[in-house]
Amino acid sequence: MVRRILVISENTYREAVRARVLHGLFGLALATAAYALVVGQFALRESLRVVSDLGSASISLYAVIVAIVLGATSLYRELELKTLFPILARPIRRSEYLVGKYLGTVLTLAVFVAANAGALLLALAYLSERSVAVVLAAGVGSSVVFALAAWKLPRHRTVLPIPWALVILIVGYLLADGAPDDRRVVFGGALLTLCEVCVVAAVATVFSSFSSPFLTAVLTFGIFVVGRSADTLARLPPRVFGDSIHSVGVLLSKVVPNLMLYVPPRELLTGEAPGSGFANYALLAAAQAVAWTVCLLALASMIFKRRDFL
Repeated sequence: MVRRILVISENTYREAVRARVLHGLFGLALATAAYALVVGQFALRESLRVVSDLGSASISLYAVIVAIVLGATSLYRELELKTLFPILARPIRRSEYLVGKYLGTVLTLAVFVAANAGALLLALAYLSERSVAVVLAAGVGSSVVFALAAWKLPRHRTVLPIPWALVILIVGYLLADGAPDDRRVVFGGALLTLCEVCVVAAVATVFSSFSSPFLTAVLTFGIFVVGRSADTLARLPPRVFGDSIHSVGVLLSKVVPNLMLYVPPRELLTGEAPGSGFANYALLAAAQAVAWTVCLLALASMIFKRRDFL
């Protein structure tokens, strides 16, 4: 069973990496990071904070968009090209196929988040007075090396972004030691963003198991908006909105994943907040993400098993 799931996830990852929309969103994320550098130059002493905060927010935004797009189109593309039928005709369960598609999407998202976080950490290294030559050698140099490897090894072209993203992330983290607080903001924010997009991708998987890509994207985005507003919905004042709207808000805040958990205040990411540290908070956020993912994938599998493709 595990081998079948891994094969499906690998194929899903390969298809996602080739998608032009993913390349475009990655380029937009890098452009936003460059824009953060420009804005930071006007912030005088707060340039590091501006770059880390704006960059982390952009990583979260684009990662959520990628999760919605991939989750909404991955399964539908298999149905449209009719490649799903010969796969399901083999000894593979529909639940295994669905889990494999989800894991491939999550792997793609992990590479996307790691690469963007690494690029942002390199920008912080530059602002913290690291040598320009060192930063360029780490960023551009490693990219050129992996590009040459992709040219020499065309069969492994889709796999090489995984080690490249890890190298960029690790090197960027090490070089940004001159800005420890902002480095924690970017790295911690990237970890929580990965947890958040795992939940968003699971939500998209549920909707894609029975609906069209457009409807899946709309419904998933709606769940994302409600999840980001869960704390606000739970505290709607009855005197202003009435008891009915207050009750609906409380109900929504309980049945929808609370995605505000993955957008903590800056003080918690830097370790300045009183109480438990970031490690305990991250473990709690990851546990919630795993719980929601398991429940949502179980629901998606139940729906997908009953779906008639004829």
